[in-house]
Formats: sequence, C-alpha cells, structure tokens
Amino acid sequence: MTNPVIAIVGAGPAGVYAADILRTRVPDVQIDLFEKLPAPYGLVRYGVSPDHPRIKKIQDALHEVLEHPGIRLLCNVEVGTDVSMDELRAAYDAVIVSTGADRDADLGIPGEQLPGSFGGADFVAWYDGHPDAPREWPLDAQAVAVIGAGNVALDVARMLITHAEDLAHTDIPDHVERGFVHNPVTDLHLLIRRGPADVRFSPLELRELGTRRDVDVIVDPAQLVLDEHAERMIAQFSQRRIVVRTLSEWAAIDPATRTASRRIHLHFYQQPARILGEHRVTGIEMERTRPDELGRIAGTGEIMRHEVGAVYRTIGYRSSPLPGVPFDEATGRVPNAAGRVLGADGSPIPGLYATGWIRRGPVGLIGSTKSDAAETVDSLISDLGGKAGVGPEGSARLRDRLAGVVDWDGWLRIDTAERLLGAERGRERTKIVDRDLLLDHARTTEHAR
Repeated sequence: MTNPVIAIVGAGPAGVYAADILRTRVPDVQIDLFEKLPAPYGLVRYGVSPDHPRIKKIQDALHEVLEHPGIRLLCNVEVGTDVSMDELRAAYDAVIVSTGADRDADLGIPGEQLPGSFGGADFVAWYDGHPDAPREWPLDAQAVAVIGAGNVALDVARMLITHAEDLAHTDIPDHVERGFVHNPVTDLHLLIRRGPADVRFSPLELRELGTRRDVDVIVDPAQLVLDEHAERMIAQFSQRRIVVRTLSEWAAIDPATRTASRRIHLHFYQQPARILGEHRVTGIEMERTRPDELGRIAGTGEIMRHEVGAVYRTIGYRSSPLPGVPFDEATGRVPNAAGRVLGADGSPIPGLYATGWIRRGPVGLIGSTKSDAAETVDSLISDLGGKAGVGPEGSARLRDRLAGVVDWDGWLRIDTAERLLGAERGRERTKIVDRDLLLDHARTTEHAR
C-alpha cells in the first residue's frame, strides 16, 4: 500500500503516545496531530499542578516525539468547527480520537449550583492557565471543603492551602499568582466517602500534604480504626498500607504542637448530602457512611454539617462528545472494542479509533495511556493490512485550507517566549494564557530552537 496517512485528534499524552507507537511500528507513516488549543501536551500542560515539576517533565519526552519529521503538529484547529470528522475520515487512512476528559462529574445533590460550589477541573484549568478558563477566581472563603478521594482532590486541596510565596518558583501565570496572594483560607476539610484503606490517593502525593509550609494536617485517630475489610486491603496492597501508615503518623501528632496558620482536616466515612446556602455556599451537610464486610459503602442517615464558604467537587472527570463521533453519555466515553469505535449497531466504524480517557474513562496515571495507545494502534495496523491507502493529496488539501494553524515551529516560538518570561522572574517559565497572545508569539519569525 502507499505510505499510510493517519490523523490523531488531541495532542495530549494519549495522542502523542499513539503517534510514537504508530511511528515505531510503521516507520513510513505520516501522522497529522490535531489540537484545538494553540499549544500541545494537553493534560501535562493544563492538568498537572504547577508545584509538580517532576510530572511536568513528561513534557520533555513528548517534545522528543513531536520533533520527529514523520509527525506534523497542527494546533489551534478544532474538529467540528474548523474541520469536520467526515472530512478527516475522507482525507486520512484512519483517524484516532484522543481528546481526553475535560468536564467535572456532578455530585447530584441540592445546592450544587450555588455560587461558591465549584468543579475541581475548572479550578485546575484556572491555576494551570488554560486559555478558555476565567482570568479571575473567587478565592474568598476562610473555610473550604474538597470532596474526593483521588489525586485530583489532593492537588486541589494542596493548591488551595499553599501560601502564594511558595508557588513563586512555578510556571503559574501572573494573574493566578495574584489570586493566591489574597487567598484567606485557614481551614480546608477534605471529605472522603470511604475509609482510610480504600482511598485512591497515591502515597507520594498524600505525603506531600504534610510537607506544606505553615500547614498542619489533622486526622482523628478514631477514624483510623480498621475493620476486617480494611485489614485485608492493607495486607494485600502495599500502596494502601503506606497510605494508612502516613495517616496514622499524622493522627499521632500532639495537638499542642499544631501552630500553623492553615489546617487540613481529613474526614473519612462521609458522603455529600446537601450544599447549604440561599445566595451562596454557607456550608455542606454530609451523611455518615458505613462499610460492610466487603467494603461496600452505605449511608447511615446520620447527618453532619461543616461550616464552609466554598465547596470543590473532585469526584472524577467526564469527556466531552466530539462532533461526528459516537458518544455514550451514560459512561462519558466513546463506545469501542480494543480501540475500534463502535457505531449504533455495535459494529466497528471503518477507519475510526479512540485512545486515552475518552476511550476508557479518566482512570490511571498519565503513563497508563501508553498501554491503551498500544492496543488501539495494534487494531489500526491490523485493519489497514496491505490495503491501498488514500494517498497524501487529500490531507495536503485539507491542511492548505486551514487558517491560523500553529505548527511545530509556532509552538517552539511560544515555548521560547514563555521561557524568556520565566527568566525575568527567576524561574524556568511563566505560562502565557491569552489565546491571541499565544497566536501572536506563534507567528513571530524570531525564536531560538
């Protein structure tokens, strides 16, 4: 067959991993990687907390992949607006959808729509400088609740409780830094539906809570009493054992030594029942939960109240549908079998594939999408076989008519501009947020590669 031409929609880790695996397996492939934002890297750029430079270094590995001459980066192109999925499928031998998950899952409780009730994904987008996020964020509550038992909940809690000066070395944009300077928070309640042996925190990220300057972590020893299910969990899983050990260390701290100006209170066995307030959030009611012998959680009917001025829900992300691609609203995913997108009749749609969170849901660490991408690429290569391809002419015509594309050189110019801004502040980079400014830098002819 002629050299295959493949389109990948989404230039985050999932899309870049798929491009890298595909390029390795089919050396003569030509890949066009479409991204709706003016900059690549998706979750790594706009979903990782700025105080996690170690994780942000994944961007360096993605950079190396995108430098390959067989991969063409096309940012600032939105599928469904600038180009349709039908046009992509006609111009390429196959299309892989890797658009991730960008929406917050809802709690489904009364009061959730009150001012002061926020989705964690929206907050992350703000402090990570997403071009479509608001420039201002109402950090005005002294007491805050964060609901969730995963690493996103830890990220949100950690960012809310950290003093602004301790973020000065990160890549946060200027308006975000100003917002944190005026943050009046003193108490943060991390509310967790399950028990300490069933949380989804990674041990390393949990321990980070205890390393924040001028922040005390408070755990009630009575909530760490383990039942038979919890004992089984910590016996079988080392990660959970480390988590419980960390919580036990915090619970053993003498209260008289807790003198920090900010406090994190961890509460287990509580599920949200109602957010309180008439015109804005004034508190949250939580129902006490109880596990059975298998660890399944049920409400007890006992209600507790926390007086807070803001509530952040971090109970999971959901993907957004992509025009022209089947989408299951119930699961928040593209229906697929081994990465092959399925139509309404349950059969694979020729030439259409999915990988990453839009394929399997927002679970796992960033690196977990590699195995996802490998299976999708296996399916794609198997389906292509030795069939004649569409050739490069259709994709070339499509690219020629797209206006305002930020290509690889354009991204390098943005990257250089951000590093120069960072150097002025004594840091590695300062993120540029405004979309028009990003595009202006992308079109500038002078940059250092």
